[in-house]
Amino acid sequence: MLTLTITTIQSNLIWEDKLANLKMLEEKIANIKEKTEVVVLPEMFTTGFSMKPELFAEDMKGETIKWMKRISNEHGIVLTGSVIIEEEEKYYNRLIWMLPNGQFGYYDKRHLFALSEEEKHYSFGNKRLIASVKGWKINLQICYDLRFPVWARQAPINKTEGAAPEYDALIYIANWPECRSHAWKTLLCARAIENQCYAIGVNRVGNDGNNIYHSGNSLVIDPLGQELYHMADIEDVSTITLQKEGLEDIRTRFPFWKDADFFHIE
Repeated sequence: MLTLTITTIQSNLIWEDKLANLKMLEEKIANIKEKTEVVVLPEMFTTGFSMKPELFAEDMKGETIKWMKRISNEHGIVLTGSVIIEEEEKYYNRLIWMLPNGQFGYYDKRHLFALSEEEKHYSFGNKRLIASVKGWKINLQICYDLRFPVWARQAPINKTEGAAPEYDALIYIANWPECRSHAWKTLLCARAIENQCYAIGVNRVGNDGNNIYHSGNSLVIDPLGQELYHMADIEDVSTITLQKEGLEDIRTRFPFWKDADFFHIE
């Protein structure tokens, strides 16, 4: 319970081709050599950042959810990434947190990217998902959410002696373009420092169907803001083990989280 091993998959997604992406990602997962516990895929990993949900949406019993259940079970991993989901005649950019036993949680993207008119095609989420694995708590978010620190803000439940931070790591999955990569890298570092947690950002690489280039720049950052992993411009599958003992030591020596402002998110 003192460690958590995570594999990040920085991949060039095949534009709006679900079957090709599932085949490609299945091969990458099968070729992971290290023993891992959580595998993280990019945002909209079956299509790329498509604004055509009416063509590509599935329901929660669809082919991609079945694929995630099978892959998670076969490899004994938690598998996460977002897909286009239709529910009650609405479309969502939905992150799935799939467990090996077939149970799952999900998070609908809260902040929809107006520059791409995402809000005209998808519905907003209204609640966070903080998942638990091996005693680690992980706050799961999507791409543009990174620009809104209140949505990620760490806050103790109370100020009693036994109070503890809400979570230990932030995961952001993304289709974040290269032209704003400086913001991506800077904000991931800021989220780690201000929340005294690990921050994991998993982005795609390559050109999408709109000829927008993505440089990846997937990152793992420790609670002091130091880079533990960084890869740009190429496809890469990387496995890293996070240390709970080091995290708790930092929070003990520098208990800044205890001084956080209290607020409630509706």
